[in-house]
Amino acid sequence: MTKEEVKVLIIGSGPAGYTAAIYASRAGLNPVLYMGEQPGGQLTITNDVENYPGYPDGVNGPQMMIDFQQQAERFGTDVRTGLATSVDFSGYPHKVVIDDKHEITAESVIISTGASAKWLGLPSEQRLNGQGVSACAVCDGFFFRNMDVAVVGAGDTACEEATYLSKLCKKVYMLVRRNEMRASTIMQQRVLKAKNIEVLWNTETEEILGEHEVEAVRVINNQSGEVKEIPVQGFFVAIGHQPNTAIFKDYLKMDENGYIQTIPGTSRTNIEGVFAAGDAQDHVYRQAVTAAGTGCMAALDAERFLASKEVAVAE
Repeated sequence: MTKEEVKVLIIGSGPAGYTAAIYASRAGLNPVLYMGEQPGGQLTITNDVENYPGYPDGVNGPQMMIDFQQQAERFGTDVRTGLATSVDFSGYPHKVVIDDKHEITAESVIISTGASAKWLGLPSEQRLNGQGVSACAVCDGFFFRNMDVAVVGAGDTACEEATYLSKLCKKVYMLVRRNEMRASTIMQQRVLKAKNIEVLWNTETEEILGEHEVEAVRVINNQSGEVKEIPVQGFFVAIGHQPNTAIFKDYLKMDENGYIQTIPGTSRTNIEGVFAAGDAQDHVYRQAVTAAGTGCMAALDAERFLASKEVAVAE
């Protein structure tokens, strides 16, 4: 196994990782960034981004991540392909293994591995992803103004997405697999009070219909067996996200869903010199702009941490 020592290692390449890289590079910390399994993160499967400041005409998601990468590289970030496959945070400095064959010893580590949306597993879901299928109403709801859409899910997130869409769309169908929701009472009440939200109980999605864009959804009532097609132009999957944090579970404090817990107001984790940014630690906002903000925080926290180490050595 090859070995290497670095000052700042950034794991992940979405808005959080690249923003951390920009700040760390400008601070002269010579960061090394590994892009991970999905270079650019979730934005690489988002066609149009219209809510990120600085792009008045909107921007294609993959292009936006190319812009971020080029800006980070301009200041000297060493951007590499590769996946962190194991870590050892039991001592200092920290050890991270890339692709099971390259060990990096890092004085500080910034984790920005993001989270992945959970999907239903339908072929049509992936084929029409970005063509009417979405996992983020706040990101994409604007494109469906005055249209009919469907939301699948039964938790707080699904209720929140349906309520948000009800203010933009003509009609919102909420597809609930059981005869009850898992969502909190207040979130259910908001859904049930909305005049243009129709909850379809005991309903499962069989297929999303449309050749090049969403045209309808075929559903089945799992009690009566009735199958019907509902004309919609948008289909929102709101069954949760899975943070990409499994390799850190033996060392970092996480919540019950696997999101890394940071000290409030900072990006610091329970391990000195390890910082977390973006959707790997944020299950509330999950936006590109908030991820970028926490990436900035992580770089500044890492810079201050390294400076304090140098002072301690000098003393």
